[in-house]
Amino acid sequence: MTTRQPARRIDVGILGATGMVGQEFIAQLQGHPWFSLTWIAASERSRGRRFADATDWRLPVPRPAAVADMVVDAVVPDRAPQVVFSGLDSSVAGEVEAAFAAAGHIVVSNARNYRMDADVPLLVPEINPDHLELLSAQRTARRWPGRIVTNPNCSTIVLTMALAPLRRFGLRSVNVTTLQAVSGAGYPGVPSLDIVGNVIPFIGGEEEKMETETQKILGSLAQRQVEPYPVTVSAHTTRVGVTNGHTGMVSVGFEAAPAAAELIDAFRSFSGRPQAEELPSAPPRPVEYLDEASRPQPRLDVDRGNGMTVSVGRLRPCPLLDYKFVVLGHNTIRGAAGAAILNAELMLIDGLLD
Repeated sequence: MTTRQPARRIDVGILGATGMVGQEFIAQLQGHPWFSLTWIAASERSRGRRFADATDWRLPVPRPAAVADMVVDAVVPDRAPQVVFSGLDSSVAGEVEAAFAAAGHIVVSNARNYRMDADVPLLVPEINPDHLELLSAQRTARRWPGRIVTNPNCSTIVLTMALAPLRRFGLRSVNVTTLQAVSGAGYPGVPSLDIVGNVIPFIGGEEEKMETETQKILGSLAQRQVEPYPVTVSAHTTRVGVTNGHTGMVSVGFEAAPAAAELIDAFRSFSGRPQAEELPSAPPRPVEYLDEASRPQPRLDVDRGNGMTVSVGRLRPCPLLDYKFVVLGHNTIRGAAGAAILNAELMLIDGLLD
C-alpha cells in the first residue's frame, strides 16, 4: 500500500496544453486523486484565450468542462504552480523547461531535450526508480532550485517495458522494427496522402533515441551516475496508418538462451514499485503476455490497463538471435502523458515534489 499520500491534492500545470500530448495530460489528470490541474500554458497564439477557443479537442473522451473556460497563460514561470508537466515541442522545450527549473519549479517532461543528460533521470518507474537519485547531482551541477525529470521516447518506453523483465537472462542484443501510430506525430501530423495505403519507413531521430535511451533506462546507478546497460540495440522505425498504438517486432539475443516458458513467466510476473505502492496511474499488470497467435493488435489491445499496460505476444524462436516477439503500447498514454504522471506520482511518495 502507498505510504505517502498528499493530505490535499497538489496543484499542477501543463506546458503546451493545446497540443496532442497536452490534451492527453488534461484527460489523464481529470479526476486524479492526488493532482489538481489549475494552470495551462501554450504558445503566444493561444495566450489569453479560453482553452475551448484556443484549440479543437482531438481526443475520444469529453473535454473536461472545468478546463474549457480556463485561460491559456504564457509559457513563463510567473503564475505557474510548482509542479508542471511539459508537453512542449522539443524546438522550444529546452529553454522553457530550464527557465522553469531555474525559477524553482519541478518539471516532469515528455520532451527529448534533457533525456540523455547525465544528471537528468530518464524514468520508467517500474524499471529504474532508483535513477531519481540523479536529482541530487542535478541540483549540485546546475544550481537549480527546481528540477527536471523526463520520460522516454514513446517507442522506447514500449520496448523497454518488454526488455526489462528479460535482463535477468543476460540480454545482449536487440533488433526492433516499429510500426508507429500517426498520433505520435501530433496534430495535424502526417498528411493523409502520405499515410493512407502506405508505410513511411523513416521517422526523424527515432531510431537513435531507441538505441541510446534503452541503454540508459536499463542501466544501473553507481556513484550518482548511470552505467549504460551493455546491450546493443538496432532499431528501424516506420509510420503506419494506425491511430493509437506503437507496435514493435523484436528479436533478442542472450548470453545463454533460456527456455521460452521462462521468458513468458518473466513477462507475466514483471512488476515494480508503482504496483507495490498502488500508485493511481499504475496498471496492476504492467506487462501482459497474450497467448493468442494473432495478438497483440492496436485495435484490440492498446487500451489495456487504461492505456498503461504493455502487451506482448507471439514469442517464438528466432533463427538469427534467440527469440522474437511482438510488443504493443499506447503511445500517447504509456508513451507520453500517462508516463509523466506516473513519474510524478512516484516522486510524490518519495518526497520529491516538496
